Amino acid sequence: MSEPMKAWQCIGCGKIDGYQPCIGVCQDVPVKLVYAAELEEAQARVDALEAVLRQIVATTPRNSEWERSYRALQERARLALGAKAA
Repeated sequence: MSEPMKAWQCIGCGKIDGYQPCIGVCQDVPVKLVYAAELEEAQARVDALEAVLRQIVATTPRNSEWERSYRALQERARLALGAKAA
């Protein structure tokens, strides 16, 4: 992943500008950007969901305990998704 760069955003129009010395061949092209805080929040959610998936893969409940294990995994998945328990 690329390192974050320092940039400035206009509070009026939202234009984002980052300082780089021009070497005479510059050309403006559209790019997609996200706020670092939003990216970090999304990555935290992905990490939480990945942890639940790893637990599902590594868990083998006893024959008589499958439902209790399933319900516990459901609750962990709800928490990772940020959903309220049903």
